[in-house]
Amino acid sequence: MAKRSKAYKAAVAKIEEGKFYTPAEAVALAKETSSAKTDATVEVAMRLSVDPRKADQMVRGTVNLPNGTGKTARVVVIAAGDKAAAAEAAGADFVGSDDLIAKIAGGWTDFDAAVATPDMMGKVGRLGKILGPRNLMPNPKTGTVTMDVAKAVGDIKGGKIDFRVDRNSNLHFIIGKASFSAEQLQQNFEAALEEINRLKPSSSKGRYITKVTVATTFGPGVPVDPAQVSAK
Repeated sequence: MAKRSKAYKAAVAKIEEGKFYTPAEAVALAKETSSAKTDATVEVAMRLSVDPRKADQMVRGTVNLPNGTGKTARVVVIAAGDKAAAAEAAGADFVGSDDLIAKIAGGWTDFDAAVATPDMMGKVGRLGKILGPRNLMPNPKTGTVTMDVAKAVGDIKGGKIDFRVDRNSNLHFIIGKASFSAEQLQQNFEAALEEINRLKPSSSKGRYITKVTVATTFGPGVPVDPAQVSAK
């Protein structure tokens, strides 16, 4: 087991053992305990009381964070003709059709999000084994399979995030950077939380969100009181 630095141990000491914090307290404490020298990303991890093996309990969605993510996403758009031109005008980082599909098929995944027009999905579908495990596969449910590629690019670069529960019923997403104010982080957290609660499956019984932790990159996790964030 790797040894923890003195800075990390000092950060952990600020978190009261056995205590569950309010969302506002948690984001403020995550900022305070950030142990990275760089502008660390602030992340939220949740455990949901769903069974993702059942189609009606798969929780997946998107949300536009009111204060952005603090990073400029690299966006790929797979389109042709006028739609490719529109994507380039909107600021997409990489635009192409068959050539771009071939590049990705060769293992290139140096981007944060992928958008495709519906007419290209027959070919894009072949990239499932590469893009799927990285949560990069274009999907109509997340607004990344669309004819309005300009809007999709603008949304992603403006702070849109997508989330999906994994096979162990865990959900992870970012809410900004440690340099954000506590208020900005809380607003982003609340925006994501509202959408996650809205997507609660009707078949999910009892408390929907059973565990929540807020942390910065390389920083300790701050536990949040699930009763304060979970839909009933």
